[in-house]
Amino acid sequence: MFMSILDTSIVNVAIPTIQKEFGSSTDQIQWISTAYTLCLGAVVPTSAWLGERLGLKRLYLISLVGFSGFSALCGMAWDLNSMIVFRILQAVPGGVIPVTCLTILYRMVPRENLGAAMGLYGLGIVVAPAVGPTLGGYLVEYVNWRLIFYINVPIGVIGALAAMVVLPNFPGLRGRHFDLPGFVCVATGLFALLLALSEGQNWGWTGYRVLILLAGGINLLALFVVLELQVDEPLLDVRVFTYWPFVNSLLLISIMSIGLFAVLFYVPLFLQEGQQLTPMNTGLTLLPQALVMAVMMPTAGRIYDRIGPRWPAIIGLLLAGIGTLLLTRINIDMTRSELIEWMMIRAAGLGLGMMPIMTGGISALPANMVNYGSAFNTVTQRVSSALGLAVLTALATAQQAQFMADRSALLQSSGADANPRILAMEKSGPAGLIPLWQQLRVEVQAEAYSNVFLVAGVSTLAGVVLALFLRSGKVPRGDTEPAESSADPTNRTEADAPGQTARASPTYAEEEAGS
Repeated sequence: MFMSILDTSIVNVAIPTIQKEFGSSTDQIQWISTAYTLCLGAVVPTSAWLGERLGLKRLYLISLVGFSGFSALCGMAWDLNSMIVFRILQAVPGGVIPVTCLTILYRMVPRENLGAAMGLYGLGIVVAPAVGPTLGGYLVEYVNWRLIFYINVPIGVIGALAAMVVLPNFPGLRGRHFDLPGFVCVATGLFALLLALSEGQNWGWTGYRVLILLAGGINLLALFVVLELQVDEPLLDVRVFTYWPFVNSLLLISIMSIGLFAVLFYVPLFLQEGQQLTPMNTGLTLLPQALVMAVMMPTAGRIYDRIGPRWPAIIGLLLAGIGTLLLTRINIDMTRSELIEWMMIRAAGLGLGMMPIMTGGISALPANMVNYGSAFNTVTQRVSSALGLAVLTALATAQQAQFMADRSALLQSSGADANPRILAMEKSGPAGLIPLWQQLRVEVQAEAYSNVFLVAGVSTLAGVVLALFLRSGKVPRGDTEPAESSADPTNRTEADAPGQTARASPTYAEEEAGS
């Protein structure tokens, strides 16, 4: 799980180096990340069906081995086209792994220990993207960029061998119909939506290509909902949205995901462009926040097991919002210690709130809907982070243009209001004005990014209102046993009967009503 999520951020650090080696343009090289994201969005909806059809353990093993193999092919890519093809292939198992991991976790772990288990699961969702720049920066600067792909191979092989021995069996369901019309609608709709969000800045948000993609994507997703409500065996059961705790958790996860990826995108960009730090030093600056989240995630899981999701979510959102608002002080003269302090406060809030929110939402679903909830959870994180980053990037670009125009108008080089400093620089020719232009550009960039963090911070604090509706109180002790262990074939569940799925455990509300 950790490696599949890590791959989404670690590659970004290597893109400039890959661009030089392949001799590609900036627009072309971005497809290394864009193609992976687009394929990921299209594959995730099939993971629930594949898990039921093949069995969760078998699907996990196939995905892990496939991810490792395609990672090796990415490391052997000889040009841009081969790299893009291999990245698309890598995204297929990469999109299945997170959903399968989450479903296995809910089937395997006793519910009274679910929070602690989800805390460890959260290391992949939140810590992996934060560690990516540091690890990627080191490998690119001191070793070779191809190692960011090769590193997946030994870990994947070891993980597959361990899974064969340790993971319990989850029998598949034979003869389940594949909802092809639903898959076409949701895959095409997500592909169109993610492509529009990825390329909107380059193509223009009011351009016909972006507008057609947005309209087509939204209508296809609406058609998908209609189809899924009509068929007997839906690809994804949209009835999970009738459970308010689950819907509320998706809204809160969207808010936190937008803030997470905004910081992971804009802070490294400013450090490298504004303060001229190397990729390695940029990664080291981001490392403390990743360590804070690595400590907070398991702690938050244990807190959830004791008091439920409400208070960890409220305190986490407050800390994350305050930390994001502190980032509005970003400027060319800020010290590294100041930036690390602001990000650590924000990371503590994310680590405390993210997993209790997710666990509380999915736990409200019946056990036979957990796989659908896991898929929607993953899709929500992908789409919300892409949508939020696209909106914030459009805001930053528009403000940078406006701020640059406003400041340029104040720098007069002729007339009664002529600036003596500019006149002195002009005596050195056009090159004499370069330092002034560089200073102006960095100041404008810092002010635009400051406003971006203001929007993200206020949005995060607004999420506290939704967190008030989360469940509070100690998790009820469940009466379901762990799934069948491969080491003990006598420990069988009702799922072992042909044509049946695992016995559906009740929701928390049903347990409380029964007791």
